[in-house]
Amino acid sequence: MENQIALLDQAKSTLVDIAIKFGPKVVVAVLIVVAGVYAGRSLGRIFDRSLNGFHLEPPVRQLLVRMLRLFILALFLIMALQNLGVELLPLIAGLGVAGAGIALAMQGVLGNVVAGLTIIFTRPFRVGEYISIIGVDGMVEAIDLFNTRLVHADRSIVVVPNRKIVGEILHNYGQIRQLNMTVSIGHANELERALKAIESAVAENPHALKDPAPAIGVSTLGSGTIVIAVGPWVKVADFPGSGGEINRAIVEKFAAAGIQYPAPPLDLRMVGAQ
Repeated sequence: MENQIALLDQAKSTLVDIAIKFGPKVVVAVLIVVAGVYAGRSLGRIFDRSLNGFHLEPPVRQLLVRMLRLFILALFLIMALQNLGVELLPLIAGLGVAGAGIALAMQGVLGNVVAGLTIIFTRPFRVGEYISIIGVDGMVEAIDLFNTRLVHADRSIVVVPNRKIVGEILHNYGQIRQLNMTVSIGHANELERALKAIESAVAENPHALKDPAPAIGVSTLGSGTIVIAVGPWVKVADFPGSGGEINRAIVEKFAAAGIQYPAPPLDLRMVGAQ
């Protein structure tokens, strides 16, 4: 029993000695790290505001601000370690060996980072543009280091890893898209009236752009039908609902002008009596 009490007393005295020796240094190191976090945030905001005059893309600005914050935090961490008396050279060597192992284990993540930097600096597309790639499409909402977020036409979010984008064939629609619509009529003598009615319906729609001009003309000649192609340009945000609005306006214009739709073909068969 006396030995246990002696061991406890020795442990207490050892802990007290360690606390007296290293406690103030640990407190100072923690304060240095906290100061580094706040300094990084403050200088990051100042740096972000100073970039307003350079008209940089949002992903580029975010990357530069993050790099500055990490650099400042790293400096304060080095100061904290030096205050604790840690030898930095062996630590850096150990981190290098550990970093190599981590890099091998995280090849996919690092591949996304490299691809993200490639996208940010080569700018094959920008935020607000509509793109189609690897079987998905949508308006670019955000470009991060690891992935790119797209807003689909049904308002769902599509998250694409950046490594899946770089090196693939990409279709960039920009900020406008062309509707691909068709209207059929049954008589050639109604063609001019139909074209004028369609042009009027497109011109009156608030979402249809004047420049580029809408493409309206005869597309194909079918059996008893004349197919008219209607291709107005609209902004990406207006693309989902504009087609329905224009189709409804065309129906109303055709009804007012007395233009008839082609009757469905009849398939007559003669069945002989047995």
